[in-house]
Order: sequence, then structure tokens, then C-alpha cells
Amino acid sequence: MSVFHERREGDAVSGRRWLSPGQSAVEFALALPTFLLMIFLVMDFGRLFFVQENVQQAVLAGARYASTGTHQSGTNLTTGLPYTRVQSIQSYIQQQAAVPVAMGAVLSSVQVSSTIGGAGSAGGPQDIEIISMTTTLPLLTPLVSRLFTNGQYAFTATATVRNEPFPPSQTK
Repeated sequence: MSVFHERREGDAVSGRRWLSPGQSAVEFALALPTFLLMIFLVMDFGRLFFVQENVQQAVLAGARYASTGTHQSGTNLTTGLPYTRVQSIQSYIQQQAAVPVAMGAVLSSVQVSSTIGGAGSAGGPQDIEIISMTTTLPLLTPLVSRLFTNGQYAFTATATVRNEPFPPSQTK
């Protein structure tokens, strides 16, 4: 007998050992929580990255929409006034971010500013505009959520574009 290998009675041909009664159940009970934690961690981080990428795509689509100088026709339902260009951009971005919102993301603010017009202005033709949106996403796995402030992942998506040469009358 070797010090390192203890053989019990078993199948002499294959050299397999017989397990103690309940040993498999104990090993399963020890491994299952770790396995489930890893599965939920992967799912939570996958959701986090998916939402972040979709929010970034919504901001990029909104920046493209803004650079053309167009705005929505009709009246804003909340104010009863015609849509301004900035309100149109904000509404367009929120429409584009419908999937992240359905997954629990909260769109805090959409900021539109330009180098010439300043904050709250989508700028004129050939102006450079910056669009950013702050978003928070509550995390589902309790162990992961403890690592983030208030159990939420907060991030900001930003896009910077130069406006196309559209008629200046569209900047209202």
C-alpha cells in the first residue's frame, strides 16, 4: 500500500473505488451554489453589457437624427406646444431606447448641447453638438448588486457629431 493511494474494495479490473454512501450528495450540495452563482453572474453582467450597448446605440441614432436638422411635427402632448428641435431629439432617443427600458433601465436625463449654442441647444448648420444620456440599471444578483452604489449600475452614453449643412430655419 502506498501512502498516497488508498485502495478500497472495488472493481479489480478497472480500479474504480466505491463511493461512501451520500458522498455524491454532499459534493453536489457543495458545488451547486457556486455553479448557480456563476450562472447568475454571467446572466447579470450579460444583461448589463446588453443594456449599455443598446443605450449607446440609441444615443448614436439620436445624434444622427440631430445632425440632419429635422424635428418632429405636431405638438408635444405634455406641453401642448409645437416640438422644439431639442425635444424632438430627446423623444427620438427615448423611443430608440425602448428595449433597455423594458429590461429595467431608467433613463435619467438626455442632455443636448452645441459648441456655439451652448447647453440646451442643438446648434445650427455645421455646428458641433454633444448628446449624452445618463442611465441607471438595477442589478438582479444580490451578491453583485452589493458591489455597486444602491445596487445599481449608473453610466453615461455620449455622442459628438457635426451638423449637416441644413437650412438655418430648421434650428427652432
